[in-house]
Amino acid sequence: MIILFAYLLAFASATLIAVNIKSSEKMNFYSLNRQSPAVDFKTATINGQAPDKGLYFPEQIPQFGKDFFNNTHHHSPVELAFQMMQPYVGESMAEDKLYSIVEQTLNFPIPLVNVSQGISSLEMYHGNTLAFKDIGARFMSRCLGHFVAEENRKVTVLVATSGDTGGAVADGFYGVDGVEVVILFPSGKVSSVQKKQLTTFGGNIRALEVKGNFDDCQQMVKQAFADQDIQSSLFLTSANSINAARWLPQQFFYLMACLQWPDKEHPPVISVPSGNFGNICAGLLAMCSGLPVQHFIAACNANDTVPQFMHSGVYEPRQAIPTISNAMDVGHPSNFVRILELFAQDRARLSSHFSAVSYSDEATRQAISMVNAQHDYLMDPHGAVAYLAMKDYQLQHPQSAGLFAETAHPVKFYDVVEPVVGKKIPLPPAIEKIMDKPEIAQVIDPSFDTLKEYLLCV
Repeated sequence: MIILFAYLLAFASATLIAVNIKSSEKMNFYSLNRQSPAVDFKTATINGQAPDKGLYFPEQIPQFGKDFFNNTHHHSPVELAFQMMQPYVGESMAEDKLYSIVEQTLNFPIPLVNVSQGISSLEMYHGNTLAFKDIGARFMSRCLGHFVAEENRKVTVLVATSGDTGGAVADGFYGVDGVEVVILFPSGKVSSVQKKQLTTFGGNIRALEVKGNFDDCQQMVKQAFADQDIQSSLFLTSANSINAARWLPQQFFYLMACLQWPDKEHPPVISVPSGNFGNICAGLLAMCSGLPVQHFIAACNANDTVPQFMHSGVYEPRQAIPTISNAMDVGHPSNFVRILELFAQDRARLSSHFSAVSYSDEATRQAISMVNAQHDYLMDPHGAVAYLAMKDYQLQHPQSAGLFAETAHPVKFYDVVEPVVGKKIPLPPAIEKIMDKPEIAQVIDPSFDTLKEYLLCV
């Protein structure tokens, strides 16, 4: 059954009847550039990006009724997450294998913690690399490992990172047979902890330190996927959130949030720190499947391409600006095209469910200091931006309550947070064990020719 999004919006506030896409039905993904054939989940995962360089998008939006999300005492979170993901995977994988992958992905807590009056924090950072990217990276690495074993050939995963993606991808794919990983990260624009997580694995994980910004890294990756010499020589895929297998499981976070939300009669407002917009796009997708959410806020730093678009209707990509919330330093967010597709390219329709705001580094520091002093809660810079957005929304809508996504452990940005709060952040064991490890990275110019030469010699 094809569910057209226009109809989803028309009935968004109504009680939805559960319409599950059965495993026997085929789920396809089409390119948003609409110049490539539709493919199944397996092919979308392996390709990463469509041959016409568009992002893959599901032809069907699964629908779950209110009972699925509200009457959940008979099912575990893993069972619900499996049911949420199964329609997208369809015939590409046996159900018992998919269940096992979901179970391995959701192997850490995602607690909802009260911070202040009407505002809670959804802590997404309790995985191996202390960042929300662990969910998508763990799910995708296990899917790709399964599919590659069936293909019996080596695959090269090429990924650009503004900070947390690279560490999560490195952790997820480390030691996976038949998979080589190449990570591009911008020199001097990731935190010291993030850099350790990117560069200390070795083995099948290779790190390239690019003398540029994240947009340079992302552009080089896109050029690699468009290059015929590379395509003919390598079995190449991506682990950025442009890959559907990285993007889709991030819905789990919002499922977990709503399972823990205490007021079932009044859905939460959710504020998400947003850079490349994959995480919030997954939340919006879950909402379109029936997840009870009142409104989503994209909380941005000085890189305000999307807030400006929501204000003016003009989308103007720009050079990324370095900030203390570096994982959001993206001037041309790839996943925003998926959000526009969800809302049929209609900005007015989008604005009824979604807003976007931006904050300065100074405001971010003040929020970290204030919340720590007044509420004894320590935020990282990205969560602090999302807290500000939630707080301002609450001031404009006094009856609302909601949550913000705390996407990384504050220790990953200790060089920013510690001077603000005036105290040391204890190192979790996962970080402590890597701090003395040697960093292995090759420094390269922001040149596609340099990357091409490197890849063809890997």
